[in-house]
Amino acid sequence: MSQRSITGAMLLVLAAAAGCKHQPATASAAKPTATGAAIVESSGGKQLGPTGTTLKDPIIVQVNDDQGTALPGALVQFHGPAGVHFEPAEQITDSSGQATATVTLGTIAGRYQLTATTPGKSQPATVQLTEIALGYQQQLGFVLADKYCNRCHDPESSAERVSNYDNLEVKPHPFTEGDTYNKMSDADLLAITQHGGPALNRSALMPPYANTLSPSDLQAILAFIRVVSDPPYRPAGTVYAQK
Repeated sequence: MSQRSITGAMLLVLAAAAGCKHQPATASAAKPTATGAAIVESSGGKQLGPTGTTLKDPIIVQVNDDQGTALPGALVQFHGPAGVHFEPAEQITDSSGQATATVTLGTIAGRYQLTATTPGKSQPATVQLTEIALGYQQQLGFVLADKYCNRCHDPESSAERVSNYDNLEVKPHPFTEGDTYNKMSDADLLAITQHGGPALNRSALMPPYANTLSPSDLQAILAFIRVVSDPPYRPAGTVYAQK
């Protein structure tokens, strides 16, 4: 074979190889066919998960028309703080007027305010959902609370745990009850969990855990209570800058 033929063949091979590196064109996003008047949460808010993980359940929102009827074909966009990932972040409502997205939390512990928005006819309609990312200590507190506390403090039964809440004469406060727990100092909450309710003239049905849990375990439960409190816990004396 001549040198010219060899060179030509090599050029063809290189061209073919270069062509294989081209990425296929991305399919264009679906186009909205309707415009809603309101957007509401269907499910998925107020979940807990370790930082950096995907929440167990997806978030689902619904777009409604002027009459409050579910609206297919409307655009929904999901937004959140830096580090939060949605899959997908934008979509068109399905035949039931709903849009669904999985949520991966960021790497910073705390409460995350997520937003779902639809353009609306005159102005955007928005709904907010709150999710909670647990750091290491808070996640440990979550595990310990589920093992030692939730049987009484959580009124809802589950497949893994039957609640004892309804059997108690004095009803324990759920850990999400910020109106109660936010008024109590860390020292008081630790004293109750260590020495039982009578330590602070509370219900004698609250047992002591000083001989069951270590000081670090009790601190972890306290950290968990603080992060799930609703309304959110604000330490006394903290000043938040105002515009």
